Amino acid sequence: MGKLALAAKITHVPSMYLSELEGPRRGTRRDAIDGHIEIGRRCRELGVDTIVVFDTHWLVNANYHLNCAPHFKGLYTSNELPHFISNMPFEFPGNPDLGQLLAKVCNEHGVETLAHHATTLAPEYGTLVPMRYMNADQHFKVISVSALCTVHYLNDSARLGWAMRKAVEEHYDGTVAFLASGSLSHRFAQNGLAPEYAFKIWSPFLETLDHSVVDLWERGDWKTFCEMLPEYASKGHGEGFMHDTAMLLGVLGWSAYDGQAEVVTPYFGASGTGQINAVFPVTPQDGHAVPKAVASSADGFSTVATRL
Repeated sequence: MGKLALAAKITHVPSMYLSELEGPRRGTRRDAIDGHIEIGRRCRELGVDTIVVFDTHWLVNANYHLNCAPHFKGLYTSNELPHFISNMPFEFPGNPDLGQLLAKVCNEHGVETLAHHATTLAPEYGTLVPMRYMNADQHFKVISVSALCTVHYLNDSARLGWAMRKAVEEHYDGTVAFLASGSLSHRFAQNGLAPEYAFKIWSPFLETLDHSVVDLWERGDWKTFCEMLPEYASKGHGEGFMHDTAMLLGVLGWSAYDGQAEVVTPYFGASGTGQINAVFPVTPQDGHAVPKAVASSADGFSTVATRL
């Protein structure tokens, strides 16, 4: 049987890469980079062989998707912020077998999920930036999961996370870490004001809300956080509608989770958004609090295999 060794909510701000380059931003994201390096170190210490990333920069309009190609290599330029990430090299191995297993068990739990192992699709920077610092030596295999979900239920994302945990613990011979790659509040600075907000949060409301959320995490008040997540996702401008966070909490047992978050990189502002690196200790769970799948119970639902 496999093991879930580590879970974390992580930043992927492109200014981390920019801070490597010569110029006025050089060195300004050292804390965030060091946080990634520390999480990578812990994964090595725990014997992790594969990192699964819930990537809020992989936008999907139907179903859930896993990129589990056998190998990833290339140069990446962000279509969103090409002046921040341009021609960034990346390379690391994938894990097709685990990817297909994760998708299979998600489907068994009523969350329609497709694994793509024979694909030319490259990961997005929600995966690439963390792997640059956690996995520079290509030690870990990597699977990327779509987490910018435009028409999906948060309950389904939570159920997907739990299904993936069960897949690992009951069917996989190895050790896995799950990372939710996305911000807290994600309200970018208005056009023309980005430089002014390079290290700030867009509004006092969002900053206060984010600090309240981190406090809930550190105190372990997961019942309150899970109840407020839908409103936090909308009113708090949550990145990817907070599907990465719902997936991670599903992995951990949802509102029944009884751990307390450990902040590795303290909360910080980036272009108006709220960012953090935090590790969530893995505790034994039976999944009773994880929401049931929603989409697959709707009238008229049919699997993708019957529609293509």
